[in-house]
Amino acid sequence: MTPSNDASSTSAASGQYNPTGSLKGRTIIMSGGSRGIGLAIATRAARDGANIVLLAKTGEPHPKLEGTVFTAAEQLVAAGGQALPLVGDVRKDDDVAAAVRAAVERFGGIDVVINNASAIDLSRTDAVDMKRYDLMQDINVRGTFLLSKMALPALRESEHGHILTLSPPLNLDPKWAGMHLAYTMAKYGMSLTTLGLAEELKDDGVQVNSLWPCTLIDTAAIRNMPGGQQMVQAARGPEILADAAHAILAGAGSYGAGSYGSGNFYTDEEVLRAAGVRDFAPYSLGAPEDRLVPDIFL
Repeated sequence: MTPSNDASSTSAASGQYNPTGSLKGRTIIMSGGSRGIGLAIATRAARDGANIVLLAKTGEPHPKLEGTVFTAAEQLVAAGGQALPLVGDVRKDDDVAAAVRAAVERFGGIDVVINNASAIDLSRTDAVDMKRYDLMQDINVRGTFLLSKMALPALRESEHGHILTLSPPLNLDPKWAGMHLAYTMAKYGMSLTTLGLAEELKDDGVQVNSLWPCTLIDTAAIRNMPGGQQMVQAARGPEILADAAHAILAGAGSYGAGSYGSGNFYTDEEVLRAAGVRDFAPYSLGAPEDRLVPDIFL
């Protein structure tokens, strides 16, 4: 599971991100990943020759969602990586434990955990359905904690152990809790996992960080929200997060390989600027940079 030092190819989306490190040979286990941001991150890693274990619920085609864990795996193999698609629920202890065992048995260990699975509901407190509240807590908070916990023994054995969670900085401006309390608590629970595990694992050689977009990102979850089709016209594509995640995990840019540290809440723009990207317009879906919708929590 020792990565190559060869630089991988430039991202087709950015045309500027030129990594100095590679994820070749590293094994990544990811929650979700059948589509959207998770699949983009996995595909970017697969282009280096990484091994990707996808734990996702979508084993059969969904009427409103594109792709399954199996079609995602086919895309990863076509990109140059190896893939192990697993149908499972990050909320279920047995599914997560089985996924971790399968990753170790198939690829010899785990180098990276990516906590990508997340549920969103921006309803205010009066309107939020408690089943949706429970779903967000179970997937976002418990799922992140559970997958990270189960993978810890394997991560400690890796020379490149890293947990990367797609969650925002812990911004305690009351604005965010006041706008959508249920969702804010769920996302901040993910971020507290980053904060706590970074401290807990600081002597174990395992890095723990979070990554969050500066702008709205085009995803199925956003498109399926009321007015979502119009919202994504002022969004960036998920490739910007794919490049940023790659930079963190492969150690690209001015931070240097392996020196991204731990317990940080990075934004995509921050990471890519450090990696030498100066023009973010190619990541946009058509709207000028000054018309993009800023993401929440920043």
